[in-house]
Amino acid sequence: MSLSERIAPELPYLRRFARAISGSQEAGDSHVVAMLEALVLDNALFPAHLPTKPAMFHCFLKVCSGLERHVVAAGRNGKIKPAQEAAERHLGSISLEPRLAFLLVAVEGFTTEETALILDTSTERVRALIDQAGNEIAEQVATSVLIIEDEPLIALDLADLVVSIGHTVCATAATHSQAVEAFALHKPGLVLADVQLADGSSGLDAVRDILKSFEVPVVFITAFPERLLTGRPPEPAFLINKPFQSETVKAVVSQALFFEYKAKKSAT
Repeated sequence: MSLSERIAPELPYLRRFARAISGSQEAGDSHVVAMLEALVLDNALFPAHLPTKPAMFHCFLKVCSGLERHVVAAGRNGKIKPAQEAAERHLGSISLEPRLAFLLVAVEGFTTEETALILDTSTERVRALIDQAGNEIAEQVATSVLIIEDEPLIALDLADLVVSIGHTVCATAATHSQAVEAFALHKPGLVLADVQLADGSSGLDAVRDILKSFEVPVVFITAFPERLLTGRPPEPAFLINKPFQSETVKAVVSQALFFEYKAKKSAT
């Protein structure tokens, strides 16, 4: 099996990870493109001794950590556009090592040992980074949250998780119309949304209607991630698979609010 055939099934998950780090679909995809272009130039960048998925994430972070060298080399051949270069500098300017470890374990489902291989460090260091990320999560600015979910028990679990990390739940909605009405009434700072709702309507459509008039970070929680990870816009920057782990929800909520805070701070 060729290298491209090995990594192709894992690319949607790498794109999700890249978007969570960079805060946008465009920037995240530019990082993935940079890795793929680097692999075309040098297949030896891919660690053959690791299983495919950890190897791909290791390669991605290795390329990103040396982006300046790769950008210069590729730029001579006209392979990397200025917008991609700017996005790559943006990623390199943020110190995210604790968040990387937390996302790899909590969101991507890697073990501590696999995460250590991906980050090229020790398991003890990974545990320390995850503890550090947990402290950062506890320091996030509190906000109100709208939960769009048609399963009452799941909605209750999400509400408990949101409250446990210092936020409040302004409302829960089980249908498209309830979601739009609740958002207009409460103007929450974050939306957690399922895709398939009780009346056959779509949480994705509800979010699209909300975003026509308001800007708000959205985290999709779904049992059908392949419906959203299609490579066609719009794609969510923050996506959690069902069934979910509590640490996953906490990590991704913190990531979404972190980038929302960063964007607002940059605009002032």
